[in-house]
Amino acid sequence: MRLLLRVVGTLLIALALILLIIDGTRSLAANGLVFTPLEATWTQIHAASLLGLRDFLETRLFGPLLNPVVSAILGFPGWAVVGVPGLLLAWAGRSRRERVFLRQDHI
Repeated sequence: MRLLLRVVGTLLIALALILLIIDGTRSLAANGLVFTPLEATWTQIHAASLLGLRDFLETRLFGPLLNPVVSAILGFPGWAVVGVPGLLLAWAGRSRRERVFLRQDHI
């Protein structure tokens, strides 16, 4: 289970790094900070799935309550939305054993 958490966390961190590099490149080109919201990135990649998510939320019982939360999450930069869960998953999948380091004179 920890291996799966580490792999998924590493993949999310890699995706967040890619999105951060894209935002950094856009910031250099614009001579200012540019943070691309997740909604814009998702629309560029696959707009139909974003519309499917919105339609799915509208048909559910708690849809009206979740719609503002999802809209707020989609307004954050994509690298932050993907990177934070990636870091948490990688941290949750870390090795729990304590590492004992010996000095050379103790060997």
